[in-house]
Amino acid sequence: MIGIYLIFGFFAIISWVISNRLKSKFEAYSQIPLSSNMSGSEVAKKMLNDAGIYDVKIISVEGQLSDHYNPTNKTVNLSHDVFYGRSIASAAVAAHECGHAVQHARAYTWLNLRSQLVPVLSVTSKYMQWILLAGILLINLSPIPLGVGIVLFSLTTLFSFITLPVEFDASNRALKWLQSSGVSNSSNHAYAQDALKWAAMTYVVAALSSLATLIYYILIFLGNQRRNN
Repeated sequence: MIGIYLIFGFFAIISWVISNRLKSKFEAYSQIPLSSNMSGSEVAKKMLNDAGIYDVKIISVEGQLSDHYNPTNKTVNLSHDVFYGRSIASAAVAAHECGHAVQHARAYTWLNLRSQLVPVLSVTSKYMQWILLAGILLINLSPIPLGVGIVLFSLTTLFSFITLPVEFDASNRALKWLQSSGVSNSSNHAYAQDALKWAAMTYVVAALSSLATLIYYILIFLGNQRRNN
């Protein structure tokens, strides 16, 4: 059991390191002017137009690194620094989020799968931790609550892993477009690649951490079953 806690500690440290590394990368690349001098919102609009997408709105939202694409209302939501920034970091983030809009328009399989899980997780996430806690506390009386909790948590883990191809594909679409469109040049394109690489790493760590947590609960469940047999 100590080994499990060491694994949790390892992922917590790695997550903290990558998160801080991502912030420092973004801050550094935010100081590097984009060769085309376009703002993040302009980059987003051009990428969407080049893809033949005209029904997606580009809006500015509060927060830092709060950028995301919302398939429900078809909006590319860019943080203030990205929306107005004219740096390679702003361009990379804006293009990445538009990559999700392109996925949506092209009915990208992994994005569709993730979108189908969102309504389910929005409900189960409200009760999952309580069910898991009750399952651990009541495990000597009945393994059913913990079993139910494990099933629910497995959906969260599945969602984390489905997110990986979605994020990597969006970054690949963004980088290819930035280069082919001439928005970025050879001298600053490598910075865009580096920024998106570190952003992707946050999702990788989250998925692996979720898997480790799922295994932890499964081991508790199996251990109880062995003791009672």
